[in-house]
Amino acid sequence: MTAPAGETLLDRPREHPAREAADDALGDVRRMPRIALLGPAFVAAVAYVDPGNFATNIAAGAEHGYLLAWVVVASSAMAMLVQYLSAKLGLATGRNLPQLAAGFGRRTRFGLWIQAEAVAIATDLAEFVGAAIGLHLLFGIGLFPAGLVTAVVAFGVLALQQRGHRRFEVAIAALLGLVALGFLYDLVAVGHQSASGIAGGLVPGLAGSGSLVLAVGIIGATVMPHVVYLHSALTQDRIRPRDAAERRRLLRWLRIDVGLGLGAAGVINLTMLLVAAALFHRIGATDVDSIEAAHLGLERYVGGGAALAFAVALLASGLSSSSVGTYAGQVVLQGFMGWRIPLFLRRAITMTPALVVLALGLPTTDVLVISQVVLSFGIPFALVPLILFTRRPDVMGDLVNRRRTTVAASAIAGLIIALNGYLVVDTILG
Repeated sequence: MTAPAGETLLDRPREHPAREAADDALGDVRRMPRIALLGPAFVAAVAYVDPGNFATNIAAGAEHGYLLAWVVVASSAMAMLVQYLSAKLGLATGRNLPQLAAGFGRRTRFGLWIQAEAVAIATDLAEFVGAAIGLHLLFGIGLFPAGLVTAVVAFGVLALQQRGHRRFEVAIAALLGLVALGFLYDLVAVGHQSASGIAGGLVPGLAGSGSLVLAVGIIGATVMPHVVYLHSALTQDRIRPRDAAERRRLLRWLRIDVGLGLGAAGVINLTMLLVAAALFHRIGATDVDSIEAAHLGLERYVGGGAALAFAVALLASGLSSSSVGTYAGQVVLQGFMGWRIPLFLRRAITMTPALVVLALGLPTTDVLVISQVVLSFGIPFALVPLILFTRRPDVMGDLVNRRRTTVAASAIAGLIIALNGYLVVDTILG
């Protein structure tokens, strides 16, 4: 993507002049409350604790105990860098990743849009089904009616986004807090944590091909392509810096936001694994590989309170991540194709496949696995353009990547793409 002679991408007019004028009214960034500078990363973090993460983390803990704790920690560190680059892209350019990638050419743009739409549908499928399972576990209603209730609640969450980014961010952060509280309760209720076992699990190591597949699954469920697109949109016109000094100040707070938001997601994922390791692996129940089985095990071996906390966490995860996924789909549609449709119509379209799955009574665990495979295919189309753009001075200006940042991001992208390719092949052939 190139700019006309004598013009950089940063010189071009931004696409929301009305919002730009509104942002100018915010005043000096230095005088804003610090908490007002936080929020986008917490929205992005929801994708890292969606129902797909429940399945992989619990299965890893149940089968291998603390062995793969280091994978969760490493995955969280990789996610922080990827999301930081996405957020920085939006701040530096005033555009999001799909808008910039749309300049690759008509055919490329159309192809990128098609794969991004498939990713958005797969994302919504997994997260919508997860929320429905949460309602089913809490209230015992059928999965299809639970899906309809999920649709109504999700519409309510999305309505907040229409009233401004701050309300939406607060609502999503509150749901993320529910997920954290649910697993914190379960961690305390389960007890029996081994300090030496946890310390040993933080040392990289594997135990055969089974642990390798689970490790790949954990990493594969970490970086979600739709949230890479979304994070740049969350920062592109949220607060407009007036000069280089304000842009640098916002960048520092962006790092803090990413550290807190993605750090919280990493702690939640690690807690999932610790709960499964301390309960299921300790008693020899190493075959717990589904959300329903984990809920049943908590109820049987720990009590109704632990099972309730797990179901509430699952419901909060499904509702928040599904709303975020729909928002990401809107960003993709507008960015790649320049089309605008009402967000609620968008929500109705993307929820339809999930309702069909629930109505037909298809195996929910299998649906979650298939959705993760589809997501794996989309990762290169998000990560590669992200790195290409953030390393270009004509795109990023003074916020361009340092060489070591680009090298680290390229290594992470190569690793994630290779491991996801392995996961896809193993899933299809296995």
